[in-house]
Amino acid sequence: MKRAHPRGLNRRRVRQLLSKGKNDLPISGRIDILSRLFLGYPYKSNPLIGSAEQAEVFTASLDAFDCVTFIETVLALARASKICEFSEALRRIRYVRGRIEWAWRNHHMTDWIRNNIREGVIRPIAMPAVPTIGRERVLNMLPGLAARRMRLECVPKRAVARIAKYLRSGDLMFFASTRKNLDVFHAGIVVRDGARPRMRHASRS
Repeated sequence: MKRAHPRGLNRRRVRQLLSKGKNDLPISGRIDILSRLFLGYPYKSNPLIGSAEQAEVFTASLDAFDCVTFIETVLALARASKICEFSEALRRIRYVRGRIEWAWRNHHMTDWIRNNIREGVIRPIAMPAVPTIGRERVLNMLPGLAARRMRLECVPKRAVARIAKYLRSGDLMFFASTRKNLDVFHAGIVVRDGARPRMRHASRS
């Protein structure tokens, strides 16, 4: 299959970023370094191109992000040593089985998580038993996608302090929405600051 090159790809910028990613480090270290290089970059709402009526366009902006494209870009860079590997990784992270169509984009974060676990990009964090809360959701916010009922398990705020010591640089954190028709409202990348975990993310503020 012919490789898809994303629109807006700045090959020189990708090459610069990859040179700073230090291939000899474990991927957690690469994620830490690469995510730091984007600190201060602007937030951009709805950065992807495509809808139920408009053809999907595979894009790769390195200038502005929402929380999802920030994570996707950093993970794809961390998994690559060449420009073509970055493009391929980004495609497979963003789309189910790498198929560039709007309907195959990982629109809901619960789908994004499940599909990227299947692709071997991420894996669940192993930690001792911690209380979780079940949430029922009917995902029906996107025109063109059929409504779907789903359930997710999340760690309540009061229990977060109990899991903090098990979080490592490169882990991903997802925030469950309180809205009945949305699964996740924000996401970011965990980095350790000494003994304390922090989060890097694309912020509106």
